[in-house]
Amino acid sequence: MTTLHRRALLAATLAVPALRTANAQTPWPARPVTMVNPWPAGGSSDTMTRLFAQRFGQIFGQNVVVENRAGASGTIGHNHVAQQRPDGYTLLFATNSTYAIAPHLISPLPYDNRAAFTGISLVARTAQSVCVHPSVPVNTIQDFLAYVRARPGEINFSSAGIGATSHLATELLMAAAGLNMVHVPYRGGAPSAQAVIAGETKMSFIDAITALPHRAGGTLKVLAVSTATRSPLAQDVPTLQEAGVAGFESSTDMALMAPANLPEPIAARLSQAVRAAVTDAAFRQQIIAQGADPVGSSPAEFATYWTAESEKWGGLIRSRGIRMPG
Repeated sequence: MTTLHRRALLAATLAVPALRTANAQTPWPARPVTMVNPWPAGGSSDTMTRLFAQRFGQIFGQNVVVENRAGASGTIGHNHVAQQRPDGYTLLFATNSTYAIAPHLISPLPYDNRAAFTGISLVARTAQSVCVHPSVPVNTIQDFLAYVRARPGEINFSSAGIGATSHLATELLMAAAGLNMVHVPYRGGAPSAQAVIAGETKMSFIDAITALPHRAGGTLKVLAVSTATRSPLAQDVPTLQEAGVAGFESSTDMALMAPANLPEPIAARLSQAVRAAVTDAAFRQQIIAQGADPVGSSPAEFATYWTAESEKWGGLIRSRGIRMPG
């Protein structure tokens, strides 16, 4: 072997560790990222997922592709993400109906609800509104509460299904305000809302962005919102807390999650990206236009919220004896 060959071999040998180090330090993301939405395309969760996917693509310089994996109250999509590598290339756009409610209603789950995921950030909160059919002879939320109390077991309400946030918000209202209404579950938010509009049911919690056009058209009465503060889309509509239902708060909460053991630097970058997005005036307005309030949090803040949200709905489900059919 010539001296030249020896030098070339030595250089190649020394380069291998350096190459491995460079590969290990390849900045994330180096290729497209998939964001799983565990609900059907076209809904409010899907719309919000696509807004954030587009924004993340701009922030990170890589395409963020939305993949819908719907079914079983969102648990099919969650189970898929739980089985993926924790490398930042598969993310989950989740709602509290799955990460805080479903575990108390569906047993056994095919994954460990807390151990299977890294919670990154709360991203948006959607207010629901107390809606009634125009035939109900009330014009304020106080009047409606009194009307229902005077007719125990006579007034029915619709929901998007057993365990949906529209269902549990009504259960929470009945528990807090001393009401007794009859539950009529539907397969999704759209048919549930349509049931009230058609007069099949008398009342339902409906996302504000869905309800307000019907309010303007006279096909629904919107009496109150479920969040602690008034909806930015309807500042004239009071909250249930303002109506005297102390401590009432319910919403559809959307969050960014990933498989368990996501490296802390990636989780931190994603959390920072959420907070950068929701503090940008133009992007905030896009979220508000969808009837949601922008939210951002650290992974630690989200973990605290997740525990409290799960305990809140779990306690309600147990105290009200709510069960999935079958």
